[in-house]
Amino acid sequence: MKKTVFGMMMVAVAAISTDANAQRIRVESGSIGVLAGEKEINTEFVYEGMSVGKFKTEAEYVAKKTADYNKKEPGRGDNWAKSWVADREARFHPKFNELFASESGIASGNAPSAKYTMIVKTISTEPGFNVGISRGNANIYLDIVIVETANRSKEVAKIKLEKALGRTFGGFDFDTGMRIGEAYADAGKALGAYFRKNL
Repeated sequence: MKKTVFGMMMVAVAAISTDANAQRIRVESGSIGVLAGEKEINTEFVYEGMSVGKFKTEAEYVAKKTADYNKKEPGRGDNWAKSWVADREARFHPKFNELFASESGIASGNAPSAKYTMIVKTISTEPGFNVGISRGNANIYLDIVIVETANRSKEVAKIKLEKALGRTFGGFDFDTGMRIGEAYADAGKALGAYFRKNL
């Protein structure tokens, strides 16, 4: 019995460790070295061209989910579609910026006077699911481009961040926005730690 419990605990720890290191960051071109000593960075988010789950386009995904929810309860799908977009400003961006700043020491957000701008483009989103007896984490893949704010054609660095995970302690993330928001928090934290380590 003790061996069985211990074995289950080790599997759980291994799963947590795997999740914690799931995101992968690599600089594809340029260097983040120019940001050494910078106190703030302007941050912008882009979603155009994003795929969602098994859908090649966000529009296909939103149309399907909206129709499905409206069939179950009139108006529910329309409300969900509004939240799908509103969650970006309300949840995703603040979580990313807060965790990036706390890890890197560089204030991140709406800072048009900052020397550099970080453009965070979401390439794909897996919304995950939670139906009580079964759940799956959300995840996002990002392309991040750092440019000079005064001259957007001057690209400083291009970074890929793969599979930032959205998960919550206790598994009470029934809301899509909550799961995806945690993926942006994970991305901001991982990227901030990467900057701290490499600047």
